Amino acid sequence: MNKLTIIGNLTRDPELRSVNTANGEVSVCDFTVAVNRRQRGQNQNANGQNDADFFRVTAWRALGENCAKYLAKGRKVAVVGPVSVRSYTANDGSTRFSLEVQADDVEFLTSRAEADSMGNRPAYAPAQQPAPTAQNSGFAPVESDDLPF
Repeated sequence: MNKLTIIGNLTRDPELRSVNTANGEVSVCDFTVAVNRRQRGQNQNANGQNDADFFRVTAWRALGENCAKYLAKGRKVAVVGPVSVRSYTANDGSTRFSLEVQADDVEFLTSRAEADSMGNRPAYAPAQQPAPTAQNSGFAPVESDDLPF
């Protein structure tokens, strides 16, 4: 069985694009998740930062559209899906490898309060609206004597 679960933070804003298939256009969203290593003892590099692994994540169709709509750089997510290793040749001619996850499930872990404190208002946070009153809500006030029970 090939199923990976990772929890980490987005390294950049997600990118949404459309891909032409035999069944028409399909939405696909790509983003990268940095996962800190949890090791006993010393897990910091020479710069004093925690060591991290970086996973490229691809989410398709409605899941990808939701990721593009609600996620942003720095947000914490949990991703579940199969992982694969891809090799490519870098600009300097060296061969490099990339871990890629095909997202089956993505959980948004950053709360609205945390997102607000990060300085960017999440797309899913509703705008502050005044509380509805009987006059502007479309409902008429009802007296308890008018109730049939």
